Parts: sequence; C-alpha cells; structure tokens
Amino acid sequence: MTSRMEARFAQLKQEGRSAFVTFVMAGDPDPETSLAIVKALPQAGADIIEIGMPFTDPMADGPSIQAAGLRALKAGMTLKKTLQLVRSFRDSDAATPIVLMGYYNPIYIYGVDRFLEDAKSAGVDGLIIVDLPPEEDTELCIPALKAGLNFIRLATPTTDDKRLPAVLANTSGFVYYVSITGITGAAAADSSAVGAAVARIKRHTALPVCVGFGIRTPETARAIAANSDGAVVGTALVDALRASLDPEGRATPKTVSAVADLAAALAQGVRGAQQAAE
Repeated sequence: MTSRMEARFAQLKQEGRSAFVTFVMAGDPDPETSLAIVKALPQAGADIIEIGMPFTDPMADGPSIQAAGLRALKAGMTLKKTLQLVRSFRDSDAATPIVLMGYYNPIYIYGVDRFLEDAKSAGVDGLIIVDLPPEEDTELCIPALKAGLNFIRLATPTTDDKRLPAVLANTSGFVYYVSITGITGAAAADSSAVGAAVARIKRHTALPVCVGFGIRTPETARAIAANSDGAVVGTALVDALRASLDPEGRATPKTVSAVADLAAALAQGVRGAQQAAE
C-alpha cells in the first residue's frame, strides 16, 4: 500500500512543483481553534502539515514556537489530545499527510508502543523527533518504521558527508534540511546556499529534501521551493496566530483566517517557483 506521504510527493512530481509544508502547534491557542486552523490549512494550499507536540523544555525552538507550546499547555493540551486532534482532522481529510514534530520525553512517558499504535490509528503519517540522534534509533525510529510511520530526520549546515549516511540510514518520507545554524525563526534562509546543500544531500539519498527554518515571506518560499522538493514554514504562521489573539492570549474571530490567509500567500509563493521554471 502506498503511504499518504509517498502518494503526495508522487502527485507533486507529476504536477512539477515543490511541496508547501506548514507547521502549527497542537492546541495553540486552544484545542478547538487549533483544530479549525489545521482543517483550514489544506484549503489554503498546504501539501503536508507538521503539528507540534507541546513540551515544557523545547531546545531547537525559537521564542515564537516556545511561546506557542506554552499557550497550548496552558490551554490543557496533552499528547493524547494531540492525537485526538489528528483523528478529528481525518474525519474530513484522508489525503493530507500529517507529521508530528517534537521531543522524545512525552512519547517515552506515554509509552512508545502505545504511542505508535495510537498515532497510527489516529492517522499520523510521520514523526520528527529532534532530540533523538541516529545512535538511539532502537528507542523510537526502528519501532516507528515497523509500525508503518515515516521517521523524518533533520540535516543541518553542519551535517558533513561523513555524518550524512548515519543521519539518512533509517530516514523515510523526506529529509528535513535546516537551512540555518540555530533555532527556528532566528534568521532568513539563503536560497543560493540551500541549492548547493540540497544537491549534496541528494547525492546520498533518493528521498525528497524539504527545507525549513528562516522562511517567512512568499518571495523566500518561492526561492527555496525552486531549489528543493519542499518549503517548510512554521514561525511565520505561529507569529500570525499570536498577532491575532486578544490581550489575554485568547483566540479572536480573526485567528483562523490570520493563519490561513498567510498560508495561502506562502502557498502561492511556492507555486510561483513552478511557474518561473516553466
């Protein structure tokens, strides 16, 4: 059976364009609004959706995504509720791949086997667990692959040719290339450097390479998409959400559309890369 991820990338290849990958935090600013946002993203042009699993001690996340996680935790979001969000999303969307992104600690506490079973049945397609290196593959990566979930690994500007084979060994779905050295939202991505980095990674793998960190505008999204198999945007969407909240940090009637409208503009930027190539 072809996975949702494989089917989506095959479809994109047929259409001759790169993927637009969105990131939002589960439960931000509250579970109900969060579900409405996730449901709105495919209509706005998202091809793949990454959903953050809120955690108290994130280390790769910049201030915006850290704050989103804290808002979600304050609103009562849990890992169990995150899986329920995916399950509810699947009621109306059976095609869009969903990737859960976060840290190992909440999964470990939940129980690895139970988590993988529940994630698969909820309709999760892949995992990005930023604090598990390849040396720890037996903890979660190998069990996840056996359960039929993609395990997506991060490669960075400091991942050299000697390290790449280890990073790619059990990676599936796509490779997530982090375009900057640092935390999310810290700097703008350099599209020319990205092209060379993606080409280097592709010498080691046949998997699609999607690029994230530092993409905030349709113009940057377009430039990155022209040099990769996908552009990942998170901080800019999270910032749009935050700007729509009331002074107490609660959702307003503008919150869902604030995220969806920016996503739609970014999606047009990604699609513009295809038009420029034609």
